Amino acid sequence: MELGDLVVRQSYGGDIAFRIEEIQQDSAILKGTDFRLLADSPLRDLLKVPSSPVSEKTQKAQVKASESLSSLQRHREEQSARNQAQTGGEWGGTKEPAFFEVPGKVLHLDGDPNYLKKSLQAYEQLRVPAEGHYVRESGMADALYRLLPKVQPDILVITGHDGVLKYRRNHDLYSLNSYKNSQNFVNAIQVARQYERNLDALTIVAGACQSHFEALLQSGANFASSPARILIHALDPVYVAAKASFTSIREFVNMNEVLRNTISGTEGVGGIESRGSYRMGLPRLYDLSTLNVTPAAI
Repeated sequence: MELGDLVVRQSYGGDIAFRIEEIQQDSAILKGTDFRLLADSPLRDLLKVPSSPVSEKTQKAQVKASESLSSLQRHREEQSARNQAQTGGEWGGTKEPAFFEVPGKVLHLDGDPNYLKKSLQAYEQLRVPAEGHYVRESGMADALYRLLPKVQPDILVITGHDGVLKYRRNHDLYSLNSYKNSQNFVNAIQVARQYERNLDALTIVAGACQSHFEALLQSGANFASSPARILIHALDPVYVAAKASFTSIREFVNMNEVLRNTISGTEGVGGIESRGSYRMGLPRLYDLSTLNVTPAAI
């Protein structure tokens, strides 16, 4: 076994694919390829596989992820049609819409570089303006002091790896001490709320697998994981952020629709009523390269 190898755990029936992140004598530290899961395993329990196995759990997640992205695309098309109807149809006799769009801007901090890459690809596919940074969970609070004034986002995503610590004698789910990184997420949320206290001016999506859902909300997150302390999919935070980005500032994000369409569902993600960040502008922006302008300034 070597670093970067794709493996499954035989004792778990090979239900989740991992990559070997670190090898420590007879054991390995693993990172999930689709689920935000950080785990350890004896090397003897690992089976190297040539490609990501499509277990029933993985297959269901892939289908749900595809459905979620399709749902967002339909929402975009419906919104565009409504805007076109409100603004009187087409622009100057052409088939182009008469308006321009200003979706909410996302700042995404991720404790896993591979998940960050997947997330940024999804934002690009959905045409959500986003800036992403790989930051270890313990350093996110400090990073936000610098990044928030610079980026000035409408939506902040704080995610990475988390989980209930299995070596603690008492698994007190009410205590932050029972979680790997929930305290770090809480610290980052608190810094963000010092920067912007208005829950509708800065929408915060926070948490990872098995995170302390209640503590994240109490600290100021709009949406968080994980109400039932389950594993969440790598793209769940992206879906919530994209939905907020393209929901009008005149409307609240449809909670039932958001939670129903995340890959993990209501056991994995929850939140509070929050306004969207999308704005429509008029008129449609001109192509400056085609304008015949007579200079007027001296």
